[in-house]
Amino acid sequence: MTPAGSLLVADKLCKAYGPTTALDGAEFSIHPGEVVAVMGPSGSGKSTLLHCLAGIVTPDSGSITYNGQEMATMSDAQRSALRRSEFGFVFQFGQLVPELTCVENVALPLRLNGTKRKEAERAALAWMERLEVDDLGKKRPGEVSGGQGQRVAVARALVTNPRVLFADEPTGALDSLNGERVMELLTEAARSANAAVVLVTHEARVAAYSDREIVVRDGKSRDMERAV
Repeated sequence: MTPAGSLLVADKLCKAYGPTTALDGAEFSIHPGEVVAVMGPSGSGKSTLLHCLAGIVTPDSGSITYNGQEMATMSDAQRSALRRSEFGFVFQFGQLVPELTCVENVALPLRLNGTKRKEAERAALAWMERLEVDDLGKKRPGEVSGGQGQRVAVARALVTNPRVLFADEPTGALDSLNGERVMELLTEAARSANAAVVLVTHEARVAAYSDREIVVRDGKSRDMERAV
């Protein structure tokens, strides 16, 4: 049964790549402001689940409902608009644009949505301050540390005030100290904005920042809070 008030829900998702089954009836739900860790070994299907939830990959069967609307009924343009404005993304290696300064990287999602440069960069700096990297605004990604770059990436993901933040192994490329700080700032900033966080990780210390854990194994999911 889907919990009442869920923002994003997946039901009986199946996805195969040729003969390889990535998802086999996986289920998922998340509330606004909730942090849910999706755990599992490499190749278990957890990243595929994230990509389906974000509308990047279309499942072979099953349904995904966001804010009461089935994503299968949305056009490609509607799903793209969701990813630009209501979804935020943090990846393992940040994926910042090397030619842009850090503040330009954070402002980029707003600029792509039509916000004027000064307004976008003002909002970007405000988020960079919350992530403790506002002094790096004029530096380029190659001039900052891995931990600093990942905080810039988190600021970029949150600058549009998304309702759902997808974080795929956000500390995977960091040492434990930097990873801890990134997770503290990420979860604190997301909760203050009432954004739901889908956190894909295989590390228990990262999952410890979540409210709930869902384990994916062989394409099947198990909600540990509801497990007997």
